[in-house]
Amino acid sequence: MQSFEMELKEMGKIIEKALDNYLPKSNEYPSKIHEAMRYSTFNGGKRIRPILTIKAAELFELPGEKVLPTACGIEMIHTYSLIHDDLPVMDNDDFRRGKPTCHKVFGDAIALLAGDALLTLAFRTIAKNAEIEGISLRAVIEVIDRISLASGSLGMIGGQTVDILSQGIDIDENTLFYMDNHKTGCLIRASLWSGARLAEAPASDLDKLDKLGEKIGLIFQIVDDLLDVHGDEKKLGKPIGSDVRNKKNTFLSIYGYEKSKKLVKVLSDESKEIASEFKNSRFFMQLIDFLVERQY
Repeated sequence: MQSFEMELKEMGKIIEKALDNYLPKSNEYPSKIHEAMRYSTFNGGKRIRPILTIKAAELFELPGEKVLPTACGIEMIHTYSLIHDDLPVMDNDDFRRGKPTCHKVFGDAIALLAGDALLTLAFRTIAKNAEIEGISLRAVIEVIDRISLASGSLGMIGGQTVDILSQGIDIDENTLFYMDNHKTGCLIRASLWSGARLAEAPASDLDKLDKLGEKIGLIFQIVDDLLDVHGDEKKLGKPIGSDVRNKKNTFLSIYGYEKSKKLVKVLSDESKEIASEFKNSRFFMQLIDFLVERQY
């Protein structure tokens, strides 16, 4: 697993170099907003979503560097969502990845604007994929459509809305799955789908990757729920217990520890079964194990 984590870190460096090129420089006027955007973007992170985009493209023999604009755009969307999630009106978190959150450093207003700016820059960056040789304009348009859907009110924001409205009340399993499939799963699904679509993958394979992304998204969220109660604060880089303090519905609060762990195992097995249908699935097999076993 250590060698795999090193592989993730090396891919992360490639993505961060590209992000550095796409983001405005810190000293570009108005510098405060650009400092905030960069502070949150380069504040650690596993870069799982953009890595999925790259690896999905490579499944269909498209070099990963050819989808870097889309991969970086997806990471900007993810970063903006974290900035907004941490705000006092949302989760009110003071730390992320071991450092003060954006609003604790720059204030609520600048943090809000930094998130907005990252979201808009994300789509400008994704559009640049049309300038890459071998990438069709039609594929880029479909990718923008898919990512817009995944990050909007019928996707990530919709799931977050249900999360907020469900705090402090009892919800059923259908609502729980809707919430987590949307607030976490939709962007992960779009990450895989986009990389494969830019590589002109067949529709049947796009469907398989979509299902794989849904299961990976649930694994990611359930493990997050478990770590928020049973995790190591030093490894997580933030205090545990945020979900309990905010009276959030999670898999842990509804299913309990043992049932949640069993569900992760089922999802892991199902994910590997889908991944095994692709040639060169080694990376995805290892990633699934990494997500199940992660402690941060």
